Amino acid sequence: MSIGPGVGRTIQSRIYRAGVFGHRPGVPVEPSELEAAARRAMSKQAWAYVAGGAGQQRTVAANTAAFARHRIVPRMFVDVTTRSLETTLLGRTIPAPLLLAPIGVLEMAHPDAEYAVARAARSLGIPMVISTQGSVPMEDTARTLGESPRLYQLYWSSDETVVRSFVERAEAIGSDAIVVTLDTHLLGWRTRDLDLGYLPFARAEGIAQYLSDPAFRELAATRPASTEATPRPTVAAVRALLSMARHHARWTGGSFRESLRSPLPRASVETFLDVFSRSDLTWADLARLREMTSLPILVKGVQHPDDARLAIEHGVDGLVVSNHGGRQIDNAIASLDALPGVVAEVAGRVPVLFDSGVRSGADVAVAVALGADAVLLGRPWVYGLALAGEAGVRSVLENVVAELDLTMGLAGVGSVKGLTRDLLA
Repeated sequence: MSIGPGVGRTIQSRIYRAGVFGHRPGVPVEPSELEAAARRAMSKQAWAYVAGGAGQQRTVAANTAAFARHRIVPRMFVDVTTRSLETTLLGRTIPAPLLLAPIGVLEMAHPDAEYAVARAARSLGIPMVISTQGSVPMEDTARTLGESPRLYQLYWSSDETVVRSFVERAEAIGSDAIVVTLDTHLLGWRTRDLDLGYLPFARAEGIAQYLSDPAFRELAATRPASTEATPRPTVAAVRALLSMARHHARWTGGSFRESLRSPLPRASVETFLDVFSRSDLTWADLARLREMTSLPILVKGVQHPDDARLAIEHGVDGLVVSNHGGRQIDNAIASLDALPGVVAEVAGRVPVLFDSGVRSGADVAVAVALGADAVLLGRPWVYGLALAGEAGVRSVLENVVAELDLTMGLAGVGSVKGLTRDLLA
């Protein structure tokens, strides 16, 4: 289906009509039920990676709790027979102020990973932000998206040849923008992952962009052989080596048997761990990225108004207010609490996007009313992916859009432009 006028009632009626025949939604509509169902369906490692945050999970909790502090005050006797969710972002008209946030290692949720997500995004026309930590090369994801809009999220590697190669590939697949993540130059203290001793990248999961990249492969091929003594093998170590070989073979075009005998799979993982990120970057480095591409550049991870000002001074074309879903710093400011100050500083000069803590269409309405031009949805669609693949992602997106549409109608708002600050208590 497409996102058109009356989408909320269409989806609502479809569910109720199916209920007459005893059919309930296969993917729960209620956010907490969706999360609980996904937890039952996912492995411990996958659940910890997707749902977990930093430290004591206080920022994750703060992100969702912040929405309760902003209450919608509906207006009555407003003709909202015809409602439009359409908006414009980076010169492109999109069907709703909603994008799929970049999330890595989707193979942990479902074997179809980005293929399933891209098919769901394409069916609704909702833009997808492709992750650097994807389980599928960006070219394959782009082919699956067809003409549907896409952006590319960039982790700025410590190897500039890899950065340049990623940017060139992002241009070649028709990306509408480069979204540079600023808040992950170090990996946060993610207690749930640490208690399991599980980092997916160390098993070559979620590094398809790297394994399919010529610059990275050349770098890995020239890595000196390790001189460390090999520990006594364990079952877990054998599984990890098999995972490395399987992923390496898949994305480099070799055979599994060859990869199993080759030192390259392990060298590739070690190279990735060496070059994944860097902590010496400053605002001035954006000029170097600008030399690499003519695409719009957005920065993701802004929480402070002064950083919004610096971003604009250094020529960015947009920014994303985000705390990485609470995954990087424990006890950090809720992303929604940071949004109004950033919006005030930006003052309409560039688009302001928002993520972290969004669980529903009503949350999207609140974020847009506080000044966001569009909202990135994250964990909920991954839960849908874990439960039902492509159909699960599409169900979650449809439900969020349906609730947004009905929330607007019930609040007396006929278009996205009508979602303004005076709608909130």
